[in-house]
Amino acid sequence: MPPKPLRRAGAARSQRTSPEGSAGSASPPRGTRLEVGEAEFVALCDALKAPDSVREKAWTTYESLAAADGAPAYNKKKKETWGVCIFIVAIDLDEMTFTFTELLKSLSISVCTFFQFLKEVDVNMDTVSTKVDSTVSRLKKKYDVLLALYHKFERTCGLIYLEQPSSEISAELRSVLVLKNYWITFLLAKGKVLQMEDDLVISFQLLLCVLDYFIKLSPPAMLKEPYKSAVTAMAVNGSTRTPRRGQNRSARASKQIDTDTKVIEILCKEHDCNLDEVKNVYFTSFIPFLNSLGVVASNGLPEVDVLSKQYDELYLKNKDIDARLFLDHDETLQPDVIACSQLERTPRRNNPDEEVNHVLPQTPVRAAMNTIQQLMMILNSATDKPSDTLIAYFNNCTVNPEDSILKRVESLGHIFKKKFAEAVGQGCAEIGSQRYQLGVRLYYRVMESMLKSEEERLSVHNFSKLLNDNIFHTSLLACALEIVMATYGRTASQSDGTSAETDLSFPWVLSVFDLKAFDFYKVIESFIKVEPSLTRDMIKHLERCEHRIMESLAWQSDSPLFDLIKQSKEREGQTDQPEPAATLNLPLQHNHTAADLYLSPVRSPKKKASGHPQSGTSNPDAQPSATSQTQKPQKSTSLSLFYKKVFRLAYLRLHTLFFRLLSEHPDLELLIWTLFQHTLQNEYELMRDRHLDQIMMCSMYGICKVKNVDLRFKTIVSAYKELPNTNQETFKHVLIREEQYDSIIVFYNLVFMQKLKTNILQYASNRPPTLSPIPHIPRSPYQFSNSPRRVPAGNNIYISPLKSPYKFSDGFQSPTKMTPRSRILVSIGETFGTSEKFQKINQMVCNSESHIKRSAEPGDAPKPLKRLRFDIEGQDEADGGKHLPQESKFQQKLAEMTSTRTRMQKQKLNDGNDTSANEEKK
Repeated sequence: MPPKPLRRAGAARSQRTSPEGSAGSASPPRGTRLEVGEAEFVALCDALKAPDSVREKAWTTYESLAAADGAPAYNKKKKETWGVCIFIVAIDLDEMTFTFTELLKSLSISVCTFFQFLKEVDVNMDTVSTKVDSTVSRLKKKYDVLLALYHKFERTCGLIYLEQPSSEISAELRSVLVLKNYWITFLLAKGKVLQMEDDLVISFQLLLCVLDYFIKLSPPAMLKEPYKSAVTAMAVNGSTRTPRRGQNRSARASKQIDTDTKVIEILCKEHDCNLDEVKNVYFTSFIPFLNSLGVVASNGLPEVDVLSKQYDELYLKNKDIDARLFLDHDETLQPDVIACSQLERTPRRNNPDEEVNHVLPQTPVRAAMNTIQQLMMILNSATDKPSDTLIAYFNNCTVNPEDSILKRVESLGHIFKKKFAEAVGQGCAEIGSQRYQLGVRLYYRVMESMLKSEEERLSVHNFSKLLNDNIFHTSLLACALEIVMATYGRTASQSDGTSAETDLSFPWVLSVFDLKAFDFYKVIESFIKVEPSLTRDMIKHLERCEHRIMESLAWQSDSPLFDLIKQSKEREGQTDQPEPAATLNLPLQHNHTAADLYLSPVRSPKKKASGHPQSGTSNPDAQPSATSQTQKPQKSTSLSLFYKKVFRLAYLRLHTLFFRLLSEHPDLELLIWTLFQHTLQNEYELMRDRHLDQIMMCSMYGICKVKNVDLRFKTIVSAYKELPNTNQETFKHVLIREEQYDSIIVFYNLVFMQKLKTNILQYASNRPPTLSPIPHIPRSPYQFSNSPRRVPAGNNIYISPLKSPYKFSDGFQSPTKMTPRSRILVSIGETFGTSEKFQKINQMVCNSESHIKRSAEPGDAPKPLKRLRFDIEGQDEADGGKHLPQESKFQQKLAEMTSTRTRMQKQKLNDGNDTSANEEKK
């Protein structure tokens, strides 16, 4: 049935007035109500107390949606569609008269289902604003954190309290009222202490504080061990007493500060939580929260109704999720089983009879705690002061940098602590100070490693110029802090491998230190290379930070990048090319370090210095003589390397999008890439305050247009949204001119096409411009020591190096290394247990033979070595003629692995890093 037109109803049909108390200029006269759409839509609006402005625009939005492609799907879910439209419009108009939970209740759907349906609506409409996107993102993160914490809360309470305590415990204490009390107290504390409620780590530490507080108030007869013994001992020692009815909470709280810390120690040990950090949260945040409540207790517990009323005020103010419903296992807050099953990433069994030996995935809280433990292991031997080795380097400098380094660390510490408190909550200032100290320890550790590496590379000891460079030190400290912030900032949704941003996510640290993204980029690669203890997640995070800088952050108007490009243009006798296109297909091999990049534009020598030092890092007095020998400005090392990396990232993203959309037109890829690369190199002003992907999508659309290939911008955008690490703001909020933003199609028509029209039209002729070579794309510029490699034609067999530098004997938790994919872990050359494991491996290898379908005809030319392949002296594994009959399958495979490694090393010596074009596109 088609949507009904607008209709007005008299006062008799509408007794309800706007909750805002007044209407806009377009509102109907007093006593009338603007009613639109079908009766059920009107009823939904009434239930949500939606004002006239929201009703009218929501119905208009629904009409446009119902008229679009795929309308039958929306007609089947009318009520859900109406709810989404009302939600979108209410946010855009800032007229939220209902909470998110009230909306879910009215629609009788869950959080996950609503978000999924909103995503489907956006795919078809592309009219959901960035404001709505931001609100939805905040709701998702808050829901994920609350869901993870509630599950943890339930499991933890099951480990603390007896299911059937002794009869001496009153019925009130044995009821679910106890858990309700705990949970609502936590929700209230979380809402009042934290401004940034999606912080999983601090929220969990706060939950431990709540548990500690209530455990101490609980009768020992309710508790399991070891909590029962701890509380009993405290009662004997007089540390805690059962409070009387009517006793003020603040009086009890102040006494508890001096009580035994045994309970909190047990909780921290059970959950692998840092005791000092939890104590900090307890005394600086939780105790002030308790003192601020001013409620009385009943039977040793706060009154639930009083707590619930205070939480109600907070919930209605935020208009988001009523987390009290977790206690009732309300259907609106239950995770979508189907959606969760799609996130399952464990391998399927190839053999139905195969024994299932999966290691369960870690919970979000457990994963966060393990990640923090990894960081603590790295910093176990580090200090927050310069080491003796660093002091020796400082003393070798022409100008000793020690005083300036210490003063800078101190002053930036004050700034960081202040900004952290502003973002998270004023009560969390000391938490920020703790995080900063961890960053300082990593900063000094990496600085020492960098200097040792430079000393070995250049055979010099005087690093005065580098160590007195303020930008270098600020960038290095910011990079160390980013590792710390990312470790603690892990969100609940990251447990499935996805990334999620918080208020403290990159580039927050850059704004804290007023550091330019281009300057920060210079330190990333050296930081990763000199700190071998960084985990894979830490390296991937820094790599993603580098990508974000290359995509957009380095192209902001105030970036030093544009000054460097301008200087490059002014170089005498040089064309306007920061990096020649002819070098694109060469491997990205360079020996440049952070020292070279920060002292750029002077190029560092390619060979070690002989005689007197030539490096800009070695002797600041040698610098003027080096510059005086040349008449023109020297090429910037940092700019050249930056452009090389940008080109590689640009092509990689283009190829991914191209494969999704234009795989049937392979001849267009080089044309699109040539236009894309030309724009980045010669029309770089188009990148100012814009995003790399905006130029990519416009290049793709422009070439398809002149080549008469039917590809609409809507199709490009829909495919783009499915790429990893994309943001809808990239295509919804594009700079058109100063302070004016619009969609990407408007940008293409008014800016991109106007600037590049002549160039684009050349591709329609029979003689298009010279095509740009495809960049050489390495798998990753950084080596992951723990990256497993799959054995081709094998049955779920993976090979990975020993996970150094950590071993289980060093105290590292085994769950941090185990994943649902881990079946059998073998370290070649070490004793490994019983013979049953070898038999199981033999069986797996034997089963893999049934999957081998490669031809072994003698006339076939050997295929190039693309992946790890099992052969002996060039003999294909399908032949099998070279094996000794008495060898086990495992011994054969082991011998083949040794032979393969030899072949790979020889091939690397012959070919370098130049892989085949087919592998480049993988």
